[in-house]
Parts: sequence; C-alpha cells; structure tokens
Amino acid sequence: MSRPLALAIYALTAAFFACFFVYPIWHTVREAFVTPEGGVTFAYVEELFRNPIYLEGFANSFWMGLFSTVLAILIALPLALANHAWKFPGRELLNALVLVPLILPPFVGALGIRQFLGQAGVLNTFLIELGLMDAAAPFDWLGEGRLVGIVLMIALHLYPIAYLNLTAALANLDPALEEAAENLGCHGFRRFVRVTLPLITPGLFAGGTIIFIWAFTELGVPLVFDFDRVTSVQIFEGIKDLSGNPFPYALVVVMLVATTLFYLAGKWFFGRDSFAGSGRASTGRHLRPASPGRAALCVGMFAFVTALAVLPHLGVVLLSLSNDWYGTILPTSLTGQHYLDALGHPLTLSSIGNSLKYAALATGLDLLLGIGIAYVVVRTKLPGRELLDAMAMLPLAVPGLVLAFGYLAMTREGQPFAFLVHSGDPLLILVIAYGVRRLPYVVRSAAAGFQQTSVSLEEAAQNLGCPPLKALRRITLPLISANLIAGGLLAFSFAMLEVSDSLILAEQQQHYPITKAIYALVTSLGTGPNLASALGVWAMAFLTVTIVGAGLILGKKLGALFRV
Repeated sequence: MSRPLALAIYALTAAFFACFFVYPIWHTVREAFVTPEGGVTFAYVEELFRNPIYLEGFANSFWMGLFSTVLAILIALPLALANHAWKFPGRELLNALVLVPLILPPFVGALGIRQFLGQAGVLNTFLIELGLMDAAAPFDWLGEGRLVGIVLMIALHLYPIAYLNLTAALANLDPALEEAAENLGCHGFRRFVRVTLPLITPGLFAGGTIIFIWAFTELGVPLVFDFDRVTSVQIFEGIKDLSGNPFPYALVVVMLVATTLFYLAGKWFFGRDSFAGSGRASTGRHLRPASPGRAALCVGMFAFVTALAVLPHLGVVLLSLSNDWYGTILPTSLTGQHYLDALGHPLTLSSIGNSLKYAALATGLDLLLGIGIAYVVVRTKLPGRELLDAMAMLPLAVPGLVLAFGYLAMTREGQPFAFLVHSGDPLLILVIAYGVRRLPYVVRSAAAGFQQTSVSLEEAAQNLGCPPLKALRRITLPLISANLIAGGLLAFSFAMLEVSDSLILAEQQQHYPITKAIYALVTSLGTGPNLASALGVWAMAFLTVTIVGAGLILGKKLGALFRV
C-alpha cells in the first residue's frame, strides 16, 4: 500500500475516533464540571460523595465488579489448568461447551435465575417439599441478597472470557520452564504458585480487566433484579431528567475515572511483563493421558461448571414454554405459543428487523475500518501506528454505559451531532455506537490474518504491475477471508444483543432493538416475561451459531479478541 493511502487511512480512522470515541467522553466530562453560566466547578462531583445514596451505589458497583471478577477467575482457572495439562475423554467437546454462557445476555438469563431463586421459585418449592422451609414464610433469596444473585449471574456469564485468556496464556507457556522447575525439585502446587502463575498473570489480567469493567458497569442484570442501588442504574434513571441535571454526567465521569484507575493499577502491578509469550517455546508440549481418577475429576469439573452455567438458560427456556410456573418445581403445563407470539408481536417483530439492520450496518462499518487499521498496523512502518492499534482496542476498556451516555448527550437537540438522530430515529447513532464497541474484534481478527499471510505475495503482485490497492483486494483479502468472517460474525452477533447502547439510545418503541424489546416485555404484565424469554431463546439460537462458527475458524486465537 502506498504511503499516501496509508496516511489517508490513518487520518480518517483517527478522525472517526476523535468524533465518536473521544468527543462523547469529553462532552460528558465537560458537562460534569461546567456551570450553566460557563464557569468551572467541582461541586457536582463533590455532592456525589456527600450523598449516601450515590456512595452506596459506588460501593455496590465496586463489590459487584470485584466479586464477579474473582468468582469468574476461580471458575475458569481450574478448568484452564486441567485443559492445559491432561488429555481426557470428551476434552474437545467440553472445551467448546465452556463458551455456552456467552450465547445469552446476562440480563435475559436473570429471568431464569429469578424463576429459580424467587420466593415462589424452584429452590424454595423444593425445600418446602422436603420439609426444610416453612411454606408460610419462604426465604427471599433475591431480597436483601440481590447483589449475591447479580454477582452469580454476571460471573456465570463472563467466566468464558477468563477461560479463553488463560488457555491462550498457558498455550504460550514454554514447557521447558516448567520442566526445569520439576528437575530442580519444585513440584505440584508449589511449581504452580512459583512458576506457572506468575507466567500466566498477563493472561489473567487481560481477562480479569474485561470482566471487571463489564461487571462494574453492568446495567441489564440489576434492572431485571430491580436493584437500583448501583451506579449504572442510577445513571440510567437520571437520563429521564437529563436537561439541566448535571448529576448523571457527574456519575458517568466518576464511573469512567474509577474504571480507568482500576485498569491502570492492574496494568502497573500485573500487566507489565509477559514472559509466557516472549519468544518461541524451546520444546513442544505433549498432553499426558489422564489416569481414570484424574480423567473423571476433569470431566466432572467441566460438566458441573457447564451445568451450573446453563441453569439461567434452562430457566429462560422453561419460562418461554410455560403456561403457568408459580410455586412448582417445573411448569405445570407447556406451550409453544409464546414463540409464535414473540415472532408475531408488533414490538418483537419490529425489534428483530431493527436489530438486523443496526447490526448489519455496524458490521460493515467495522469491516471497513478494521481492515484499514489492521493493514496500517501490520503492513506499514508509519510512526504512531501502535497508537492507532491501541486506540482501536480502547472501546474494550471503556464502559459501554459511558459511551452510550456520551452518544445520548452529544445528540441532544442543539448539540453538534444532533443530526445523527433525525426525527427521533437513532439508526445512525446506534450503528456508530455498535460499530465502535465491536470494532476491536474485527481489528484483532484482521491483524491476525495479515500476520499469518506473507507480505511477499502482495510484493509479487505489485512487481507484476498490480497496484497496491488492487493487490490487497485481489490477493490478500481472499486469503484472510476466514479471519474477517470470524471477526465479522462476533461483531454482528454481539451487536445484535448489545445492552447499554440499546437501552439508552433507542427511546421510541418503533426503533427498539431486540434487547430493548426484551426489557420492555420483562417489565410488562401478563405474558410479557414469557414472550421476553421466547425472544431470548431465539437470540440464544442465533448467537450459538455465530460464536461456534467463529470458534471453529479462529480456534485458540478466539481469546485474543477479548484482550486490551
């Protein structure tokens, strides 16, 4: 590619990020520190720390993020170590089933958990039938303990991200290092603590960072659990009174600063070195066949975690099929009518079409930007290309709620980007929002493809008179098409089920995407939760196909898409 063309791509992508990543964040920050008269003030932020309601929200959000991250890592680490060390029956299948929790947005899965842990839910009914609980006074597991249910739901949804990063880190670990420790008398758990764990810490941090930021800013699950004492829900409720109210902006700024500080602190303490992936392994790794007892333990661990993780999905499926499910272990009668109603309901039918439209356009935008960014980063020597790569990955490290709020603020009437919401239609801003949030997946996939494809093929085509851009289109892109398909599938599927942008930016019913329609149905009376569950099952089926497809194409490289 010619240098002028590379510079043009660099300039265009930088301008795009300036407008739709830097500006919405800066606009929100400015509103939090500027008075109506135009002066600078810290009073709004200071008031947040004087208000016990906001302080409780900050504390609950922190614990929600911390406990979810720790629990997700505790779930993923033993599985990754077992997969790394032993060959056991069904290993490939069990390894694939680890991805199951990713096929359902956690706030939809919360419907299933609510059926199991509610006062008239499955657990209480089971305990009452065993005589271990008084039917007149069932325990409210989701009452004062709502935060426990939220943490469990988020951890069961996000532990695959930790698992993918840990398995990638372990795969890059030089076996000679562990063998040297063995030869020097460092065995078993001591070797793990002294040698293996420090070497895989960067992978642990890579997954833990995404999980913490995701959990700390989670909006959908607290909403479904009716838990408003977290910062994300307080911001969401503040949107109703955005005009002239600076406190939602101040809340967003505090959340942004908190996630940035947590990320930088973790990067400083845990992410500075990456010994596991430095250089090429000096010896090949050979999986040892597990003994019968060890094989049973490995299979049992994977099966137990997978069974636990699919409980929310099972609850959603049963709720979508139930005519009546109250105070019983299983639904008293089943029906498939909710699936037909979900596809025929005016709200759900339009939401499916809207999501397909938004996600398809966002994926096209991502492919266009992602190919350009990856090419500049991998194929050129432009100064600052590392900055462009880092900028493309930043949306993974910035809470989706922060960006969504920034987009909402900058498209209000009278703002410079108000034209992006024409007559209340959020098509353009939702496409941009989805595209920015999912761009890292396409950039990482495309970059991996360029790295695996020899540049000599493009040079040969150019030596034969083929212009650089035509060589890229005719030679390189077909060779990396599998990577582009995998990245595009992930970008499309996650955009289809995006939560924060959908809940905040789609304000009129006719423009609702799927996730906003599910939320509207959850909060409605009658068969609303059943229809929401049926729509969630349709979404599960769709996302299953796309994630499995991406996994088959990328294999172990899938974990690299969830790193910052």
